[in-house]
Amino acid sequence: MIRTILIVLLAIGVVGVGYWGYSEHQEKDAVLLQAENTYQRAFHDLSYQLDLLNDKIGGTLAMSSRDQLSPALAEVWRLTSEAHNNVGQLPLSLLPFNKTEEFLSDVGDFTYKVAVRDLSKSPLTDKEYKTLNSLYDQSGEIQNEMRQVQHLVIDNNLRWMDVELALATKEKQGDNTIIDGLKTVEKSMDSFAETDLGVMNATNEQEKNAFHQLKGREVSEDVAKQVARSFLNLKGNEQIHIVKSGKDADYEVYSLTITDPKTNQETYMDITQKGGYPLWVLEDRDIKKQNISLNDAMNKATKFLKDHRFESLVMAESAQYDNMGVFTFVEQTESGVRIYPDSVKMKMSLEDGSVIGFSAKDFLLKHRTRDIPKPKISKEQAKTKLNSNVKVMEERLAIITNDLNEEVLCYEFLGTIKNDTYRIFINADTGFEEKVEKLQNSEPLYNEV
Repeated sequence: MIRTILIVLLAIGVVGVGYWGYSEHQEKDAVLLQAENTYQRAFHDLSYQLDLLNDKIGGTLAMSSRDQLSPALAEVWRLTSEAHNNVGQLPLSLLPFNKTEEFLSDVGDFTYKVAVRDLSKSPLTDKEYKTLNSLYDQSGEIQNEMRQVQHLVIDNNLRWMDVELALATKEKQGDNTIIDGLKTVEKSMDSFAETDLGVMNATNEQEKNAFHQLKGREVSEDVAKQVARSFLNLKGNEQIHIVKSGKDADYEVYSLTITDPKTNQETYMDITQKGGYPLWVLEDRDIKKQNISLNDAMNKATKFLKDHRFESLVMAESAQYDNMGVFTFVEQTESGVRIYPDSVKMKMSLEDGSVIGFSAKDFLLKHRTRDIPKPKISKEQAKTKLNSNVKVMEERLAIITNDLNEEVLCYEFLGTIKNDTYRIFINADTGFEEKVEKLQNSEPLYNEV
């Protein structure tokens, strides 16, 4: 009798385990099928978008009317954004596909910058038409390569899950058609590096060479260490490891790693080789609790800047994240005009009020003496351009960088709608609404809810 009961229980157990294993297998297959369907949808959507992209860029070459050209370029920008999104959904994290992604990003940036420009006043230049022609040729090349891959995927019923497995296990199999096809697509982008995108590349080159305009001579490694000791008020027993940037680096700097021998706590810092200016600082440590207010930290940050000869900077924005205060300071002229391109960002500990982060990159790149023109419209005229729901709290003149990477003089209005605060910039010449920014609120402390 007992034997019979044991046999029955064992049989039930075997059936249960079998059913559990079958259910797990079914669920696994369902997950794999869903992933495969997602990959297939993203790939075929990408192929379709690249077809449209080539057609739309080709269409812009025949247009001359601003009423047609601006929407067409905006449509190209939208397509590149969608294509870029679908690339991100494919299992390509282990496959070098950065050139193709860079192509999509750069096409989107170029077409957006041209689309938002007033083409009736500033029509496309010969150089920009040449760029569009080059982009059209490149998009046609990538279109043809992707069509071949798509044909092989459909004709041979290929699975993207096999691609993901091959990439994850780093298999060196020469018969993975999808991987080989995408590598061909990526290789076709090599010539794109030579395409001149006009203002974008010029801006990058300007930033790359901007530090050469800094005042002062080239400093040695010993001088850079002295700058670090003075700037960070070091005690003198810290270990400083310093490395000079290579020839291909964007900026010529000294990179320092400063280690406290007692706590092994590290602080990282970059100092420009020309002039010995602190570029950025980051201290690697946990801030366990808050002992001072955000306003007290702001006062300490302001004092720190003044002590290091940043006397003309004023606090423009502040936010609190956990036990840290983050502040943005901008240049302000004697007449009260704020220069937003000349900015310094700081991160302060709310535990002891010390500086744990500092970045003067924007300030060092952009700072210069400017001739500020008189506005062509009055402040009252600019106010009429505001949303009627905005309650204005502060107003002033300011220089900002617009979407075309041009510095423009604006009326700045700081206002509120309900519990949110906004910074609105109205062009002081045209009355155009250049930019609207929603200022950040303090991060909620969810662990106290």
